[in-house]
Formats: sequence, structure tokens, C-alpha cells
Amino acid sequence: MSLFEERFFKTDDGLTLYCRDYAAPTPSAATVVCLHGLSRNSRDFQDLAPVLNQHFRVLVPEQRGRGRSAYDTVPSRYNLMQYVHDTYAMLVAFHCERVSVVGTSMGGLMTFALNALHPHLIHRAVINDIGPDIAAAGLERIQSYVGVAGPFDNWDEATAFVRSISQSIFPDWQPAQWAAFARQCYVEQNNQIIADYDPKIGEALSQQDTGAESSALWSLFETLRDVPLLLIRGALTDLLSEACVQAMQDRAKRLELLTVPNVGHAPMLTEAEVPEAIMAFLTQ
Repeated sequence: MSLFEERFFKTDDGLTLYCRDYAAPTPSAATVVCLHGLSRNSRDFQDLAPVLNQHFRVLVPEQRGRGRSAYDTVPSRYNLMQYVHDTYAMLVAFHCERVSVVGTSMGGLMTFALNALHPHLIHRAVINDIGPDIAAAGLERIQSYVGVAGPFDNWDEATAFVRSISQSIFPDWQPAQWAAFARQCYVEQNNQIIADYDPKIGEALSQQDTGAESSALWSLFETLRDVPLLLIRGALTDLLSEACVQAMQDRAKRLELLTVPNVGHAPMLTEAEVPEAIMAFLTQ
């Protein structure tokens, strides 16, 4: 028996998007929404979601152009605010009036915007290795591989590639972890291994005005000033600077910081003691 129900919902512009729905363990259980990063999918939370599901209903949507969600024929709609509108459409469809959120990277930025557009929706938020100031080194690294990886002839090739671009992020990982990670990032299709996202999602990245974007993101982040926040930072991250963390702490009244040792951008949230810390924060 599956731990989750596979659900689909329609967006305002007619796309069909996918979500994993881990049913509430009790009738009164609150809901947690897990939001993945730019080129990722619901499998990023396949280990954390069952832990959270001990206390919560857990929804893990896949944004348009990722995983089992439909690809968009208009690449300009691959943008942060569209993903936020899509996610809110899901919450309405699934009758969720108040939720906590776990947002990794892009999912963290979505959390800022979701709260700005829908005040009082978010009860608590876990922000995984992202802030309003996105460090240039990390952004350039992501731009270098999004939309250009593969296809690969077999899983060994795919694993070798993902290891080559991520070795500095997870320096302690063993071969089995790299093999498992490849299967989170890629899928098998027509006897080839391909990235599990529309390559066109990366087009908007190359057009970013990081200065203007940072100003807008700070405005969105500041709407979370009264919301309890757990900011998770990989000690080796190249995307979330210590200066940005300090500025976030200065502006958010209820922000806790958890640093994950010897991991870069972004922690998988399965590292030692991290799931327990997230659960303790969400159940406070």
C-alpha cells in the first residue's frame, strides 16, 4: 500500500499538475506543504514526508514542468509567481485554509510570495538554504547545468554526471547515496535517462536582474516577520551567505537558525537530526 495518494488538479490556465497527498493521520491534523527546488520534484521529500505524516497531512506538489506535472507550452510562465498561483490553486482545490510550509531553495522563495499574497495562510515555515539575497556563485553554478544535463545511456552515466556537479555539495556521500540521488533527479524514458523536468525552465534564469529581484524578495520576506521561521543553512552553501542570514534574523522576529554541517546547497533534510528538528519546530 502506498504511503500517499496520487492526485491531480487543474490550474487557472488549464494545465494538469501532480501532487503527492499523504493523508491526515487524525481528523484534526494540520497540513504541511513541501515545496521543491528549481529543477526538482516530489521525490526530494520521499523520506521527510513520511516522518512529518506521523502528525500532519502532507502535500507535495510538483510545479509545472516538473515530474508528472504537465509541461507549459509558454516558457515565460515558468516563473516564481506562477508557481505560487498554482500552489494556491491546489490549496483551494484540496480545501486547505491554513498550512505550514517546508520550502527548499525556490520553494523557500515561493513561501515568501505565498505569504505576501495570502496573509494568515502560513502558520509556520521551514526555509531550506535560501534568502532574498541569492549569492552569485551559487546562481552561476545552477545556471551552468539546468536544462543541459543528459540524456544518458544508463543509470551509471547519470549517476556519474550528478556526482560530478554535486560532489562539493555532499562531500561525505557514498556510492549508494549518489545512485539514489540520480533516481530522484532523472527518469527513464525511451531507453534513455533524462532530467525529470522541462529543459525550458532554465530560460528565465539567464534573464534575471539580481539587484531588482533581491529588492522584491526582501519585500516579500518581510511579510513573514511575525511568522515562526526555521531557516536551515548548509554550512558549505554557495547560495545563502552569512550576511544574508544575519539580515534575515534582523528582520524576522521569530527566526531560528539550524546549520547542517559539511553540506552545501541545499541540504536534503534527511541529514542527522534534521528531520527531528523540523518536526519539533512544526509541532511547537
